[in-house]
Amino acid sequence: MSPTILSRPRPVLSAARGMPTSDGAGVRMTRVISSPQVGVIDPFLLLDEFRSDDPTDYLAGFPDHPHRGFETVTYMLAGRMRHKDNHGHEGVIDAGGVQWMRAGRGIVHSEMPEQERGLMWGFQLWVNLPAERKMSEPNYQEIAGSQIPEEAREGAHVRVISGRTTRGTDGAVRNIPTAPVYFDVQLQPDATFEEAFDAEANACVYVYEGEIMVGGQTLERGMLARLGEGDGLRAATGSKGARFLLLAARPINEPVAWHGPFVMNTRDELMQAFDDYRAGRF
Repeated sequence: MSPTILSRPRPVLSAARGMPTSDGAGVRMTRVISSPQVGVIDPFLLLDEFRSDDPTDYLAGFPDHPHRGFETVTYMLAGRMRHKDNHGHEGVIDAGGVQWMRAGRGIVHSEMPEQERGLMWGFQLWVNLPAERKMSEPNYQEIAGSQIPEEAREGAHVRVISGRTTRGTDGAVRNIPTAPVYFDVQLQPDATFEEAFDAEANACVYVYEGEIMVGGQTLERGMLARLGEGDGLRAATGSKGARFLLLAARPINEPVAWHGPFVMNTRDELMQAFDDYRAGRF
């Protein structure tokens, strides 16, 4: 068992399963954050899991579409996804890799599978931007799976996408305005994982394999738990192992005007985003 580092582990405030949905040109996925059961967890606007070995579920992909005012994070577990935008950027995310895209003032991009068969599995997270950064220049951080720092603990393995662990491992993605924690944690059977983070952060965990116990509550595959106040997460497994995402960041606490691919602070800013897109100013 790992040494205890928490004096007040966070409890589970609520837990819910994701909702089946589709996006893009009909890609099937599960909406986890921003579902009717969960809503938004400031600054995390949306979390989708896509997972299928049926090409008809994903081949149509996500053709050209715009974004403004937030960041999109694509994390692949299996398969390959090609990204291309109207600013001349193009790249491929392989299994284990991540792309953190800041849409900023506006971008039009596509996300298309680079395969015709096999398992396509991953996550897309939307992270809000504070008002002062919403009209910043678009940019990317693309990290291959082999470049994501990993941390081995007794009974646990952590992939550190962003943020810093209590043991000092820095994430692959840096310089994000909301300074989020984004860890992919694998727990062996009968193991305990503890991680301290900012007491003022909003935090949640999403279980995508196996099951864990948090604050006396069992969370099964496909469940997201919103965590309450405390100094960090304590999660444990029984006879089954588990894999889960840990997300945490301080809330922005600003008004949100959100419609489709645009997330601004006011209705006027939102209408301006639609006008700019239609006028080709992205």
